[in-house]
Amino acid sequence: MDIYQVAIRPLLFNLLKADPEWLHQQTIHRLSWLSQASNPSAHWVNQRLQQSLCLKDTRLEQNLFGLNFPNPLGLAAGFDKDGVAANIWSSLGFGFAELGTVTFVAQPGNPRPRLFRLQLDQAALNRMGFNNSGAAAMAIRLAQQKQKLAWSIPIGINLGKSKVTSLEAAGVDYLNSFRALKELGDYFVVNVSSPNTPGLRSLQDAAMLGSILDLLQQENKTQKPIFVKIAPDLSWEAIADIITLAKTYQLAGIIATNTTISRDGLKTQIIQQTGTSPQEEAGGISGAPVRDRSTEVIRFIWQQTQGQIPIIGVGGIFTAEDAWEKITAGASLIQVYTGWVYEGPMMVRRILEGLLLHLEKNQLNSITEAVGKF
Repeated sequence: MDIYQVAIRPLLFNLLKADPEWLHQQTIHRLSWLSQASNPSAHWVNQRLQQSLCLKDTRLEQNLFGLNFPNPLGLAAGFDKDGVAANIWSSLGFGFAELGTVTFVAQPGNPRPRLFRLQLDQAALNRMGFNNSGAAAMAIRLAQQKQKLAWSIPIGINLGKSKVTSLEAAGVDYLNSFRALKELGDYFVVNVSSPNTPGLRSLQDAAMLGSILDLLQQENKTQKPIFVKIAPDLSWEAIADIITLAKTYQLAGIIATNTTISRDGLKTQIIQQTGTSPQEEAGGISGAPVRDRSTEVIRFIWQQTQGQIPIIGVGGIFTAEDAWEKITAGASLIQVYTGWVYEGPMMVRRILEGLLLHLEKNQLNSITEAVGKF
């Protein structure tokens, strides 16, 4: 029996109707405490978590862009915005974790309420606006954590543009964040696809994105893997342009996809906190509604590149079947956030067990063999 699905989630979501952002803050606070390596109580809990949530199997391991991934399932950006719990994600079964989005200038984000559950759709609507304590604060925090305990899984850092920075100066803004953090992340992501910072998605334009990537790669003397994260709402032509840029600037890969601004097919009529419909509320939708589109984008990138550019697939993953669909469409790695909130901590192990069953069913020896197979 999964206690989270049977008791905890119904209590928090339906009975107490806990505010999503408050609940997230409480969760992060507790996970931050658990990540303190010097705390004997936290160490004991960590061991118990590892025993119940982690699954190790060589068939799930991959070496990609110079990094070793114990399994393909990672935590997406947005959950641990400030990197306060970087040491705990491996204990929860993840094969890697992506911190941020972090901006060079600390910022409070958009006015509250700014995070909403759409339970009928297995989705979330957010317009957080890159709320975070800034690149310098994250650098100090990660350096302290890494000094106590080296990462046991790859840790990525997702970079965004500071709201106060003009679009014309965006490249320097990303560069400053990268300079502050480049020795602390295993890979980096240029996030130009959040719908919640004014004008940010215009940076997906080939010329503007190219100027940002050029600055970062000039600074990138140690050749840290750099990804670009794209929106699911782009046209095929725009995605093709980004694929060309990825080749030109020797990016490690593409993350597909961020949240969607589409409201098509939603079952939720009214958002309780605001009394209005999702169509009337600004923000991006994550979870099940973006599942099919993100898979289409993954398949398009895979086909256009003949599998030569690694893809991290994210969007609407709740089950092993969802994960398998992303991987066989062309994703070498996958990430979860909204699905993990709905399904609970046991979801990671369930997905990994399901992936192993899919490998056996298809007579494959490793997850690498499944990438882009169907």
